[in-house]
Amino acid sequence: MRFNNTKTAFSLKSNIELRRAYFLFKLISYPILVRLGKYIINLSIKLRLPIKKIIRMTVFDQFCAGVNTKDSMKVVNLLGSKNVKSYLHYSVEAANTEKDYDDCLSSTLDTLEVSKGSSFLPFSVFKPTGYGSSKLFEKRANNSQLTDDESLAWKRIIKRFEITFDKAKSMGISVFVDAEESWIQPAIDQIVEQMMIKYNKNRPVVFHTLQMYRKGRLNYLKELNEKSLQHKFIVGIKLVRGAYMEMERSRAISKNYPSPICDTKNDTDLQYDQAISFMFDNIDRFSMFLGSHNEASARKAIEMAKKAKIPNNHPNISFGQLYGMSDNITFELADLGYRVVKYLPYGPVKEVIPYLIRRANENTSVAGQTNRELNLILEELDRRKTS
Repeated sequence: MRFNNTKTAFSLKSNIELRRAYFLFKLISYPILVRLGKYIINLSIKLRLPIKKIIRMTVFDQFCAGVNTKDSMKVVNLLGSKNVKSYLHYSVEAANTEKDYDDCLSSTLDTLEVSKGSSFLPFSVFKPTGYGSSKLFEKRANNSQLTDDESLAWKRIIKRFEITFDKAKSMGISVFVDAEESWIQPAIDQIVEQMMIKYNKNRPVVFHTLQMYRKGRLNYLKELNEKSLQHKFIVGIKLVRGAYMEMERSRAISKNYPSPICDTKNDTDLQYDQAISFMFDNIDRFSMFLGSHNEASARKAIEMAKKAKIPNNHPNISFGQLYGMSDNITFELADLGYRVVKYLPYGPVKEVIPYLIRRANENTSVAGQTNRELNLILEELDRRKTS
């Protein structure tokens, strides 16, 4: 499988939308323009310049589903018409107060409520640091003594997790718990394991996110398998490569400890593919969501599934990509009957700008990704001219 069927990949895109996408990916291909654009956007917001309409018509519409759930459901239903499911995420960041954390919980519950009414929305998602202080997660990760106030705050974090999963379980929806930085991740691992033991007895309500660019995560996956045998629960795993590489490496240098990131991209790719293989070997205990824009990994996963005689529509296997990217993978897999899910961020234009900037930065740093998008768009535009 070459993932080069542009007719299938861009069947929902008009010529105007394809040209807009080409323009955006072309800009993103120049790191200096990304840095300049980030500066101009942040300055414009500070000066209260009217740029929201420009952002909405360009980068927002490429990478976000809408400003609210009603707006986003148009995209959900459109994708659903092509056998592509979705999950919504209210992508407002920077929660710092107890009110922020409660608001974040409310937005997750609202998203679950919307998902309940649509067969196209089998998943939801939240960031742990949207439910509590990153400093508190770090103290727990280091096994540091908590003050009385911190102990109460920690109990509130656990309660937010439980409220989320209680509602998700009652609705038949699964929830991804996003991964975070390595220095707070051990505390998140501990919570998610407790939640899987509690909620994943009969089906995978709770999905843990593993960043495979981190050393040792394959071993951690195997440890989870042992715990699932011991406590009799289904392991829900969202497998990704990772999102904090530059930050992780610079922090390791500044604090003089070994980098937690794999030494090479090949090491990351190998660990990612070995994790898929391990889960296929234990498919009765693992429900896997393979989040990746890497075509080689998608091909390997398909080959492994065929070798293990696992059907395309097996309920324990899903593939996922970000909205606005890698449509060639998404729609070809869906066309073959695989369960494919798009991540759909939404929220007020101004509030999701940090997400959009991060999206642009990550596209710039991933070798070959942007050029692949550009080439596919050009191929489809040429195909439409000649057909």
